[in-house]
Amino acid sequence: MIADDRELTVTQDRITRLQQQVAHLRRTVANPANYRAAAAGFLAEIDRMQREVREFLSLHPSELAGVA
Repeated sequence: MIADDRELTVTQDRITRLQQQVAHLRRTVANPANYRAAAAGFLAEIDRMQREVREFLSLHPSELAGVA
């Protein structure tokens, strides 16, 4: 779980890097089945991190102290 704004920034940067990796795979992997197999793990990790960002942003800073 994201605990503060610094971790939010780190997570957002990781999401961007993973999205760039998936975009690179889309451009370079010719076979659709191979592309899906190669991208699946990245996409699952992007989904997980985006849920964490959404959960963090849904809370007001005063509410974060009670969540752990």
